[in-house]
Amino acid sequence: MSPPRFTVERLAWQDRALGEVVLPDGVLRATLGLGSGLTRRPGDRPGRLWALADRGPNLKIKQAREDYGVQGLDHLRETPGAKILPMPQIGPSLSELQIEGDRIVWLRTLPLRAASGAPLTGLPLPGGDATSMEPLFDLDGRPLCADPNGADSEAVAALADGSFWVAEEYGPSLMKVSAQGVVELRWTPEGLSLPGALDLLPAFAGRRRLNRGFEGLAVSADETRLYAGFQSAFEGDDARAVRIWTLDAASGALLAEHSYPFDPPESFLRDVAAGPVEASDLKIGELLCVGESRLLVLERISHTSKIYGVDLGAGDLLEKTLIFTSDDAPEVAPDLEGMIALSDRELLLVNDNDFGIEAVETRFFRVRFDRAVI
Repeated sequence: MSPPRFTVERLAWQDRALGEVVLPDGVLRATLGLGSGLTRRPGDRPGRLWALADRGPNLKIKQAREDYGVQGLDHLRETPGAKILPMPQIGPSLSELQIEGDRIVWLRTLPLRAASGAPLTGLPLPGGDATSMEPLFDLDGRPLCADPNGADSEAVAALADGSFWVAEEYGPSLMKVSAQGVVELRWTPEGLSLPGALDLLPAFAGRRRLNRGFEGLAVSADETRLYAGFQSAFEGDDARAVRIWTLDAASGALLAEHSYPFDPPESFLRDVAAGPVEASDLKIGELLCVGESRLLVLERISHTSKIYGVDLGAGDLLEKTLIFTSDDAPEVAPDLEGMIALSDRELLLVNDNDFGIEAVETRFFRVRFDRAVI
C-alpha cells in the first residue's frame, strides 16, 4: 500500500525569551526550548500537550570562537565532543501548551527538579570521562563540574495520574517525574552508581555513542510497559540499525529488544543535497505508541525526517511501513524531534530550535492525512 496523502499546516507560535549573554562578537540570545519531545496526557482536554526542553543552550567550540569571538578556547579544539554551556542556569524543563485553532499558546513551564529541590542541570553525570560523558566547559574554557542532578532530557511520555517518564542521554537514564516536575526516581545502567539512582538498566546501555543515548520514549496504553529508543547504533554495532527496548514500567526489567533498521542514508534527499551523509548520521528522533505493541518511529538525519509504523509483536527485526517523509513536504523544518497524535489521522510535529542560539525558531506543523495512520 502506498503512503497516505497529507496536507501540512504550520501553527503560529512566538518563541519566549529566556535571557542573553554579551560576547565579544555579538549577543547570544536564548529562547525557550520545546522541541526535544512532545506528549499528551490521557484524558486531557483536546489540544492540550506538553513539550520537553533538553539540557540547555550549548555551543560547539568552533561556533563559540568563530561566531561569537570567544577567546581562550584553543586548547579545546581537539577535545572530542567538547561544548560550551554559556548559560548553565537554564536546564531541563517541561512546558504545558494548548492548541487554539491555528496557533499554539504557552500556559506554563516547569523546571525539572531533584527530590531535594535542586534544579536539574545540563551538566554531565559523575562517574564518567570524556569517552562516556560529554565534556562541557564554561565561556572561559574551564571544565564544568559533574553533577548527579545533570540530565540531557530528550524524550517524554505523560501518564494518566499527571506524572511523566523522561528519558535522557547522559546515563543514559529514565526518570519518573511528578506532576510538579520533581524527579521521584531515576533508573541508570548497572555500574554507573549514580547517587540517589537505581542501577536497574542493562550495563551495556553505557555503550551508547557520545551524545546518542535515549532519544525516543513511549508508554503503553495500560502504562505497564515503556518503549525506549536509542538515538543511533551502539559503539561496535552495525550503524544501519538501532535498538528499541520494551521495559517493565514497574521494575525496569528489559522485556524485549528490537532492531529497527534505518533507511539507507542516501535516501534522505534533503540531507544529501546539503552535503555528504553516512550511516553513522542516522537517528531516531521520537517514538509514539499508537496501539497494542504498535509504534510510530520518527527517523531522520537532520534535514529529512520520515515517519514509519512498526509492530513490536511481529519479531525482533522490525518491519516498517512508511507514513510520511518531509522530502515530500519542503515547508517542514529540519531537526524534527517531537511528535504526538491529535487524532487517528492527524499528527503534530515540532523541531528542536536549540534554544534559539543560532536564530532558529520553534516551528509546529499539523499534518493531516487522508486516512487513519494510527
